[in-house]
Amino acid sequence: QVELVESGGGPVQAGGSLRLSCTASAFIFNTYAMAWFRQVPGKEREFVGAIKWSSTFYKDSLQGRFTISRDGAKNAINLQMNSLKPEDTAVYYCAAGSPRAYDLNSEYAYWGQGTQVTVSS
Repeated sequence: QVELVESGGGPVQAGGSLRLSCTASAFIFNTYAMAWFRQVPGKEREFVGAIKWSSTFYKDSLQGRFTISRDGAKNAINLQMNSLKPEDTAVYYCAAGSPRAYDLNSEYAYWGQGTQVTVSS
């Protein structure tokens, strides 16, 4: 069973930063595309960004504030979020999908349990 475990969420003031991490098995980390999505109540889960080996892709509106990186020593991906805004408040999910996955929920077969990020103004 594929297990993705997110950590690092919590409350933060607007303008602050948070770093989320998602750990996976070595097989998943080295084989699958991995991504971050986020969801607020009543809305669809939204693509944040993805990383495929050394290549990264982001939702256009988040480019420049959010950065995804890989930590090979921990089989983890990180999501560094800077200049946070109240509208970034959401549950953030880590996902793993085939190497061809990009920005659609349906392209990712495996999901973490989510971590809450709350940005206060």
